[in-house]
Amino acid sequence: MRFSSIFALCLLSVFLVACGDKKSDIGETRPPNVLYAEADGQMQEKLYKTAAEKFQQIEQLYPYSPEATRAQLMAGYAFYRDGKYDDAEIALERFVKLHPAHKDVPYAYYLRAICYYEQITDIARDQKITEEALAALREVAQRFPETSYARDAKIKIDLTQDHLAGKQLEIGRFYQKRQDYVAAINRFRDVVERYQTTSQVPEALHRLVETYLMLGITAEAQKYASVLGHNYPDSAWYKRSFALLGKNAPQPEQIKDEKTFGLF
Repeated sequence: MRFSSIFALCLLSVFLVACGDKKSDIGETRPPNVLYAEADGQMQEKLYKTAAEKFQQIEQLYPYSPEATRAQLMAGYAFYRDGKYDDAEIALERFVKLHPAHKDVPYAYYLRAICYYEQITDIARDQKITEEALAALREVAQRFPETSYARDAKIKIDLTQDHLAGKQLEIGRFYQKRQDYVAAINRFRDVVERYQTTSQVPEALHRLVETYLMLGITAEAQKYASVLGHNYPDSAWYKRSFALLGKNAPQPEQIKDEKTFGLF
């Protein structure tokens, strides 16, 4: 019995030492402010992945500490800096859900939108992420209109819309080359009607002139040439449309009095 008791005590001691080592490994013996300072230092050294993990560790070990709240937001930022956009979005959404009244909620929404925005690809690829970026940026502008985040979001909204309009133009040109003129017209009209403030509109109007002429519908071509001349008289696209129409081109007095057909 005595040997068994001693053996049991030895096993218990080994177990407790192992547990102590494990706790030490995960930082449980250090207070949250120390762990936060370490994570912040790792951010300064651009060790973003390590910092993100440590910020998450603070929340796991000390969920009710003031550092845990800040760490949730900083984990999102660290993931963002590391290019792990999906992880960043999850962390930021969690922060907003748990702390909807926190003073840094506008920043969390903004950073989430930037995660989408920085994943926008060239117009040759699918634009689903661009649509998500646009929706997220609009949410920032609408929820927090008086903040600097909203002001920057509005600038990026314009750039994002221009990108989407460029995609529609590309598809329209593709259909035009295939002589699928109805499909091309739908894409070009979409640019003119949905993305009126973008830089893609003059070309879209010119492509409408082109396409209607290809169909032999001169009246519609003249209509869009008039809209183009009325709104963009100095555009190279208007000059090209004017040259295409030749003697059928709308005259200056017609353009001056021409309505914009509800397009602008």
